[in-house]
Amino acid sequence: MASAAAPAPAPGSRAEAPAAGAAPRRLALEELSWDHSFVRELPGDPRSDTVPREVLHSCYSKVSPSAKVDDPKLVAWSDAVADLLDLDHKEFERPDFPQFFSGATPLVGSLPYAQCYGGHQFGVWAGQLGDGRAITLGEVVNSRGERWELQLKGCGKTPYSRFADGLAVLRSSIREFLCSEAMHGLGIPTTRALCLVETGKSVVRDMFYDGNAKEEPGAIVCRVAPSFLRFGSYQIHASRGKEDLEIVRRLADYTIRHHYPHLENMKKSEAWAVEVAERTAYLIARWQGVGFTHGVLNTDNMSVLGLTIDYGPFGFLDAFDPSYTPNTTDLPGKRYCFANQPDVGLWNIAQFTGPLSSAELISQDEANYIMERYGTKFMDEYQSIMTRKLGLTKYNKQLLSKLLNNLAVDKVDYTNFFRLLSNVKADPGIPENELLVPLKAALLDIGKERKEAWISWVQTYIEELVESGIPDEERKAAMNSINPKYILRNYLCQSAIDVAEQGDYEEVRRLLKVMQHPYDEQPGMEKYARLPPAWAYRPGVCMLSCSS
Repeated sequence: MASAAAPAPAPGSRAEAPAAGAAPRRLALEELSWDHSFVRELPGDPRSDTVPREVLHSCYSKVSPSAKVDDPKLVAWSDAVADLLDLDHKEFERPDFPQFFSGATPLVGSLPYAQCYGGHQFGVWAGQLGDGRAITLGEVVNSRGERWELQLKGCGKTPYSRFADGLAVLRSSIREFLCSEAMHGLGIPTTRALCLVETGKSVVRDMFYDGNAKEEPGAIVCRVAPSFLRFGSYQIHASRGKEDLEIVRRLADYTIRHHYPHLENMKKSEAWAVEVAERTAYLIARWQGVGFTHGVLNTDNMSVLGLTIDYGPFGFLDAFDPSYTPNTTDLPGKRYCFANQPDVGLWNIAQFTGPLSSAELISQDEANYIMERYGTKFMDEYQSIMTRKLGLTKYNKQLLSKLLNNLAVDKVDYTNFFRLLSNVKADPGIPENELLVPLKAALLDIGKERKEAWISWVQTYIEELVESGIPDEERKAAMNSINPKYILRNYLCQSAIDVAEQGDYEEVRRLLKVMQHPYDEQPGMEKYARLPPAWAYRPGVCMLSCSS
């Protein structure tokens, strides 16, 4: 399934499609075509102050960015995301660009607000959460009629900030910026990032919640998506009793109208919920394929468009470990560890169907069917992905199970192993002592007994390759198009962060370029595919907290 398609513009919006075959005209910031369907069509908070409070009967609160800045600087930007907005790349060179994207100077045509939502955090209902440090500027409608919401993260307090300061640090902002674009490079549905600005002001953070707070550089990332609606956007209103169930219905209608328009003429509520479940299943299957662990799969971090959203303490697997969690807060129970993600996705879908049932948009039988569709879609996608990762034409459960077990026992690097696997030849005549040669760089420090286990697996694998009948070179090309050479390992992020905190942004920009083409060989960039060094296993690199 493709990632969420952006919807058509609202009636009367200014975007006009270019003539067939013509490139869209590149726009200055002042020329962007803004629309504000969310504010226009849904109930809002009558107050516009930022006093922390319960915001009732409302989907949003109008609030402006308020983070203090001092000569803000552009750290990094994505030309590809500028293209989604028809934004001229020269705009990034404007001296006042950082002022706009730090929130210090309002963008002409924007109408800022923070969204109200709730959520289950670590399986427990947390009540109202909302955008505590993110402010949406509005929706830009491009020349193709696609709607893209722009949101500044880390730009100051909102009514949903609770006890927090509404700010973000450079460290976490670099991670979010890079991973948004890296996931897109991998072909995985995700929110995007237009740019990253350092504010010039310090922010105090206690990274490990151990009483050792310190000042860090402040930063703001501009996130971009067709919508930032979450499962918790519907949950919050259903949790507040019968009078707010009408808001659940209005919000569902709004979502279908703008983001699932192909369902408008069907029994739309059930069809929509089924598609949300299937997009979520597809997304998590893709995560499992590349070894991505989100780290905080609370229902407020689940996109209703099936996008990866809210990059906090995420991590890609290095050594294969099904119980890996990158989140220090998750350590006691490992609820959100790599292997649990598919089941957590199903649990979250069950929470999503709750408000829809309460609002009488779906029946209990339909809710059960929606969860069933999630399970079926996940298994179909996961089996398809893993079959393609192995370069086979049909799913072989036994072969895959044995492989994953071997990877876990020997702590083999997940990404590098699958990339090397394409070098194995479909030749049953290879001498036994040469069978592991193509995998040598991944199978490090294995003893005689484990070597025999791997030889046995490779022999069975070669039998499968022979049976599939695909020529070696053709299979290698296909495998290299699904097994990335480069992933955004946490230690790579940390190396870029370390120099960026000293004012040198070149490594962030270089890393962005590499991660935009993760399946290409990229001669000269091989160091970005290396195994993590010893220092990468210290806390703060391989594991982070929720607030990081």
